[in-house]
Amino acid sequence: MQITFAASESTPLAKTGGLADVVGALPPELVKLGHQVTVYLPFYARIRRLIEGEPNYAVRSITVPFRSYNRFAGVVDGGKRDGVQYFFVDCPELFDRKELYGAAGVDYADNAERFALFCRAVIEASKLLGVPNVFHVHDWQAALIPVYLRTTYLDDPVLRSAATVLTIHNAAYQGKFPPVTTEQLLFPWEIFTMDQVEQFDRFNFLKGGVVFSDLLTTVSRKYAEEIQTAEFGELLEGVLLKRAADLHGILNGVDYTQWNPAVDGHLAAHYTPENLEGKRICRADLLHAFGLEKVADTTPVIGIVSRLATQKGFGIVAKIVEELADRDLAVVALGTGDPYYENLFRGWAFRHPATVAVQIRYDDALAHKIEAGADMFLMPSLYEPCGLNQMYSLRYGTVPIVRATGGLDDTIEEWDAVKGTGTGFKFEGYDPEALLIEIDRALEAFRDRRGWTRLMRNGMARDYGWSGPAKEYVRVYEEAVQRKT
Repeated sequence: MQITFAASESTPLAKTGGLADVVGALPPELVKLGHQVTVYLPFYARIRRLIEGEPNYAVRSITVPFRSYNRFAGVVDGGKRDGVQYFFVDCPELFDRKELYGAAGVDYADNAERFALFCRAVIEASKLLGVPNVFHVHDWQAALIPVYLRTTYLDDPVLRSAATVLTIHNAAYQGKFPPVTTEQLLFPWEIFTMDQVEQFDRFNFLKGGVVFSDLLTTVSRKYAEEIQTAEFGELLEGVLLKRAADLHGILNGVDYTQWNPAVDGHLAAHYTPENLEGKRICRADLLHAFGLEKVADTTPVIGIVSRLATQKGFGIVAKIVEELADRDLAVVALGTGDPYYENLFRGWAFRHPATVAVQIRYDDALAHKIEAGADMFLMPSLYEPCGLNQMYSLRYGTVPIVRATGGLDDTIEEWDAVKGTGTGFKFEGYDPEALLIEIDRALEAFRDRRGWTRLMRNGMARDYGWSGPAKEYVRVYEEAVQRKT
């Protein structure tokens, strides 16, 4: 099968979030299963800097029409990586910018034009470089591909049999623009209706993708259920409910070549489920890195690596920080985000310097050290479509404490000390007292060293690699293709 990915991010080339991890890791797994995979990305400035010498153009010029003018895009041959062919859509005036989506916290004003051009360029390039059996498009930035295929390109015989699959990585980001966008992008006004692309008098890219794609996926089974509710649907729950039979929740995978304590080059020592001695060394190294060397061996260390934002659950953490300070525990936190939460963590560390340490930045090596050196990992998210850190934590024997939402609920099994089953601790509801109760349960379990070792090993035995999810995606592709025949 020939599969074309269209996305705005992919590791290691351009990343702001989990979307990039999926687009970077899933295609090589599909290649291992015998499929031909092509990935299209915008030719951002950060990707341009990675190209040695002059770019090699697979397509010199594609004309992309807008209402009163044309733009011209080239397609750069990015070569093959792990058997995956990469192409970059080059339009310097739209993509040769420092950031991917905006600057100084404000979206670029022309994002509708930028990503509409990207979508049309992918379609036109595919007609020259190879039309796939399936276009797998990701999030709002690529969601116009199925809209174009069902409208502008509806009668194009070359594209008629190409199926479309849209993956929603986070329903909160939808790409909403003024009504005139319909005309600017040369769509017929007939699609600007509440059952197609219109939502509260806005042209909604993601809604268009949901309506016009053959099949839909999102990044965990629980999140697929949640986005069909008013609480998590971000006002798309109605259209998603209508397409419930076409919506599949497929959990993201983990790249264990990068996240494995047995081989992780960022760690002070390696360890395995059979020999956990290295984790003790990693803990000492972590405490040294955060200036908490005086924390006792019997005091559990809670790690946090996160964007500091309300979505990540820090609204309820804020209400219990002083109660946590009264517990026998230490906290190490790494991340950046909303100034309110950055200052919350700074203040917490200032008031309790012996047990709380915070670094307001992102550092990949330090993130690995936290995963390996902490005893517990805190993810109290308000919502979490999939989440990866809880799966990293399991492999590193660092016990997750999570809220039962999205992928967190799917991947963490509640610890049962009597049966010796489970992999972590999770709480229902978005409530600070519920979080505190679960932390206290974890602290109590930590005192039973034999039980805690069993709990660690349970988690380390779980396999959340990409092999299983890749096979699930293939089944979705096959169903989408079958619908087109």
